[in-house]
Amino acid sequence: MSTLPLIIKYLLTIFIGMVPIVELRGAIPVGVFAFKLNYLESFICSFIGNILPVYFIVKFIRPLFDFFGRWKPFKKIIDWASEKATKSIETNTKLQNFVALGLFLFVAIPLPGTGAWVGSLIANFLDLEPKKAIPPIILGVLTAGIIILILTAITNGGIQYLLQRSL
Repeated sequence: MSTLPLIIKYLLTIFIGMVPIVELRGAIPVGVFAFKLNYLESFICSFIGNILPVYFIVKFIRPLFDFFGRWKPFKKIIDWASEKATKSIETNTKLQNFVALGLFLFVAIPLPGTGAWVGSLIANFLDLEPKKAIPPIILGVLTAGIIILILTAITNGGIQYLLQRSL
């Protein structure tokens, strides 16, 4: 993989950052370990890839839900998820004031299934306008990226230390 041209490594890291569930949580380590990018290059490419789909998901996923909602199996899933996401927010005015903070924290926690894709879907289920949904999602991606970057650096240093000690 280290024989690939640098631009291809950048593009692949951006693409991996765009993949749901994997997102930048997987793209940063892949960029550093597999593509031998430095930490900053890997972070920037992963961050760009992770935030590229956010606007489109927040703004345009509803027509897809409406389209697939015409078929019973999809309609049940979409209705269940939409009801689950909006029920507690609509009934609790205190939660309405903290939706942006909750969205940020949800995206910022670097665990599988808590990234920008799911955060964007939640924002759509809650009918948040893009201008209210996108900033906390981007800040969450930035925070998660910094956490993953630190963990990658610790892991990389730890692996190098173990390799040096065992030789």
